[in-house]
Amino acid sequence: MQIGKIHIDKPIVLAPMEDVTDPSFRRLCKRFGADIVYTEFVSSEGLVRGAAKSMRKLKVFDDERPVAIQIFGNQVEAMVEAALIAESANPDFIDINYGCPAKQVAGRGAGSGLLCNPTLMEEITAAVVKAVKVPVTAKTRIGWDEQSISILDTVKRLEGCGIQALTIHGRTRAQMFKGTANWEWIRRAKEIATIPIIGNGDIWQASDVPRRFVESGVDGVMIGRGSIGNPFIFREAKALMTTGVLPPPPTHHEKIHVAIEHLKMSLEWKGEKYGVLEMRRHYSSYLKGLPNVSKVRDKIVRENDWRQVIDMLLEFEQDCDRHFANGTFELYAETLNDHSKRLVLEPASEVVQEM
Repeated sequence: MQIGKIHIDKPIVLAPMEDVTDPSFRRLCKRFGADIVYTEFVSSEGLVRGAAKSMRKLKVFDDERPVAIQIFGNQVEAMVEAALIAESANPDFIDINYGCPAKQVAGRGAGSGLLCNPTLMEEITAAVVKAVKVPVTAKTRIGWDEQSISILDTVKRLEGCGIQALTIHGRTRAQMFKGTANWEWIRRAKEIATIPIIGNGDIWQASDVPRRFVESGVDGVMIGRGSIGNPFIFREAKALMTTGVLPPPPTHHEKIHVAIEHLKMSLEWKGEKYGVLEMRRHYSSYLKGLPNVSKVRDKIVRENDWRQVIDMLLEFEQDCDRHFANGTFELYAETLNDHSKRLVLEPASEVVQEM
């Protein structure tokens, strides 16, 4: 797949996710095998105003390249100015968000809201492509709802504006993140496209990656929620793609110590308060499948002192060691799924497929 000077065969990509894909998580995923990573989405209005939170999201590091900065908005002039500001941060390319379904974004005519205004979508895209020197890509959905599947038209419109790749999430805006992603529409979009197509949606385990490449013919596969608290999915998927063999899963030691490393990186980047708070969304996935994890998880997500969190995790590691030595590890193993902000316990042998 070619985007500007970037050439990667069948890349496995980390999706842009608000309050998730900060530099800490991006760099972890990169280390575990992600080929391309994206920033959290950045408001064009925030960049134009010079808002501190928006400007901070532009920070990228050399050890995470290639990296894209994703911007969103619904005004041509603001999007052009935002793209120029983003370009000054030296990303490898700029991505335009035409897929966010959140009411505060789509409801204001940005993100997937622009699927209802394809002419404005074209105007924004063409203006941004013309304004910047780095490659421009976009991310979108298959349509607003089931009665208005517009992805084939969207592909041709955005190609005509000069984008160099398009990521397609296989849901409509109306679905939000419910139901299942429709990869048949992604396959059909790939058939008519003259630019690289990256498929996205319901990549929950490593084995989903090679299957989606084969079934849809996409040039790249993007992993979103399936990577939260699970950067190991990139290592596993890369191994499957290169050798056809799934590597051993991470041990409880690796899961716990990578979670601690992630916490420390988050603290360094966001400070103690937000570093602790925003790590909470990751613990369920880091620790799922370990013995009696629900109890320790409930304590960790209520603890505001990062030192206490680390102590709890190290103590939990010792508990896991004892279960392993006593042969009771599998007996007490629990699988947590907390992507929907609800705690769900399931038998550890079952794989969580959806929110």
